[in-house]
Amino acid sequence: MCPISLQIMKDPVTAASGITYDRDSIEKWLSDGRGTMLCPVTKQPLPRGAELTPNHTLHRLIQSWAAAGAAAGVHRIPPPNPPLTKAYAVNLVRALSVPILRLKALRKLDMVAAESERNRKFMAEAGVVKEMLSFVVECYKEGKTAGLEEALRILYLMRNFSGELSQFVSSENDRILDSFLWVLDNYDPAGDIKTHALCVLRTLMAKGDYSAALLERLKPELLKKLVTILRESEKNKMNPQGINAALHVMSAACHWGRNRAAMNESGAVFELIEVEINNSRENKTTELVLGILSHLCCCADGRAQLVGHAAGIAAVSHAILKVSARADDEALRVLSSISRFSATSRVIGEMARVGTVAKLCMVLQANCASSLKDKAREILRTHSDIWKDSPCVEMLATFTVQGVLPPHHHHPFQS
Repeated sequence: MCPISLQIMKDPVTAASGITYDRDSIEKWLSDGRGTMLCPVTKQPLPRGAELTPNHTLHRLIQSWAAAGAAAGVHRIPPPNPPLTKAYAVNLVRALSVPILRLKALRKLDMVAAESERNRKFMAEAGVVKEMLSFVVECYKEGKTAGLEEALRILYLMRNFSGELSQFVSSENDRILDSFLWVLDNYDPAGDIKTHALCVLRTLMAKGDYSAALLERLKPELLKKLVTILRESEKNKMNPQGINAALHVMSAACHWGRNRAAMNESGAVFELIEVEINNSRENKTTELVLGILSHLCCCADGRAQLVGHAAGIAAVSHAILKVSARADDEALRVLSSISRFSATSRVIGEMARVGTVAKLCMVLQANCASSLKDKAREILRTHSDIWKDSPCVEMLATFTVQGVLPPHHHHPFQS
């Protein structure tokens, strides 16, 4: 049994520490950014670049055991596929330039990319990521779809190997963005191809020197398409991974004012609230939603959309102290913007009615950062004259001595 997966090993290999693992499990372990590259069992450092030695004796024993137990329902253990070599990966890339061989090469690359991290590493060194992006752009320009699904799936599988694309992306950024908009426009929202496109787009926006140039040049049509995807995600039962990828792109894009304006114009705040309402305990989704809202609510249009949603203030308040410190910080930023710039009597009354005031008081009691307490205290202090008559008045009174309420504020529990 592999010490990592606790499953019967199909391709046992021995690490430099002397411990044997299933190849897929240990390669995934070493590629997941474990930092110090420690052996999972001995906790000893593993030399970077050290070979994993096939354990042929153990593999024969496992095969013999499986054959002997076949009558009892034990599945046969097939021999492992020979690992991909860099030379073979280069030959597959060359085959992409031959029209008659292209589709077959794409399918083979798709298959070997799905097999192991080692294969994907050799494919990255052979320039597969750049070739796949070029192929997607070519499909867009020529309006063809043969091989597009395979190319996007390869890019999805190799999204951790996109670090060497600066020059290519910088020269093709407009066409790349147009290509992905074309894919998002023309494929089934519930299908994997749209999820793969969103995940690749997210990776391009997050890595490399070119990401800022891409984000700065995002067309309003692409941002509107992302908002539409959020709007239709519940109806189309879209993969949560695709939803989070769309949110990541929006989160990166909203640091630019023109992008915020385009998202607000598309009704992004309303759709983000809907995503949070339908969120099934995905903490990362909540963090992303609140982070985007904190940027969009810097604009009057964004604040108007949030207070105009029947559950806007309630959804933001509900997340406080339930997800993470980051979510708390973003939620309090949203509430601070609403408190300062959109504090109509209806909004202030709603904040008391849906429990926002109670949550702010709970922040002061909780074991959280002083910066969060300061934000909560400031919001409470700003509207204490109105909230003194709310059901939370007793809690507010508790914090009078802590400086939550202004010194001149006289309220019935102050003594």
